[in-house]
Amino acid sequence: MKSLFIILLFTGTFLSNIQAQQKTKPIVYGKAFDTKNGILATELPIILNKQDSVAATVTGKVQQVCQAKGCWMDVVLADNTVMKVRFKDYGFFVPKNMAGKTVTLNGMAYNKTISVKEQQHYALDAGQSENQIKAITQPKSSITFTAAGVIVNE
Repeated sequence: MKSLFIILLFTGTFLSNIQAQQKTKPIVYGKAFDTKNGILATELPIILNKQDSVAATVTGKVQQVCQAKGCWMDVVLADNTVMKVRFKDYGFFVPKNMAGKTVTLNGMAYNKTISVKEQQHYALDAGQSENQIKAITQPKSSITFTAAGVIVNE
C-alpha cells in the first residue's frame, strides 16, 4: 500500500511538471532566438530617430495580421502608430488570429517610405473595402521590421 502511494505521488508530480512545461513553452515562428536585451516596441521610434536601421529584439502587441496568408502583421508602437512586420525571405507565416497577442520579434527595424501601391496591397490583404483602398493616395513614412523569428508570448 505504501509503495502504491509513493508511485501515485511520483506519477502526479511528474505529470504536473510536464503540464507546467507545456504551458510555459513559447510558440516560435521562424528562427528561435534569445529574448534577453530586448526592448519594447514603444522605444523603437526613439532609437530610429537617430539612425535609419537597427538590429533589434522588440516586444509589442499585434494590432492586425494579413488575412490572406499571415504573411505580415502590424505591431503597435507609441501613440497608436504601427510598424509593418514582414518575415525574412518570406520564410514563414503567422496565424491570422494573432491580433491582440503580445509577440517578441528578432530582426531588423527600418525607417521606410511605403509606396501607395504597397499600402493598397496591405489594405487589400487586411480586407478593407474598395473605397478605403482607393482613398490611399500618398506615400507614407513608417517604421518597418523584417523578422527572422517571432515568439508568441501568450
